[in-house]
Amino acid sequence: MTDQPIDAAHPPDAMLAVVNPTLRFLLKTPLGGLIGDFMLVSFTGRKSGKRYSTPVSAHHLDGNLYVVLEAQWKYNFRDGADAEVSYRGKTRTMRGELITDRSAVAAICERIATSYGPKKAQRQMGMTFRDDRLPTTPEWEDAVDRMKIAAIKLTPKG
Repeated sequence: MTDQPIDAAHPPDAMLAVVNPTLRFLLKTPLGGLIGDFMLVSFTGRKSGKRYSTPVSAHHLDGNLYVVLEAQWKYNFRDGADAEVSYRGKTRTMRGELITDRSAVAAICERIATSYGPKKAQRQMGMTFRDDRLPTTPEWEDAVDRMKIAAIKLTPKG
């Protein structure tokens, strides 16, 4: 168990090497409708111009989809960027906006975690919570700073 109230809990690389390509394929098909907790976010790298497709957990707040992440690819959404989002068997163009403000990200994480409860939140958010309890607002704020957590808000384009 971690000494921190919130820590990262990433699956082993060997598991991701099998699961990610499978999710990339399935989420673009009608079978993706059966995989409600995940979505595929496809975007173009800001600097490289390369196309990426990343399976991530889908989080709902206020009628919008969110990605909560530490990964460096989040910066491709700085100042907003279009993405093809495959979710529940449908693919549509959405606008992704990177949120890095400490208080805003902590509030988003806290709302998502609370909506799931501690056990599901840890699984869906790829994190561990000390004592298997929901973290407090100050603990989320610390984790945002320490782990460089950000959020991407995805809204329908158009």
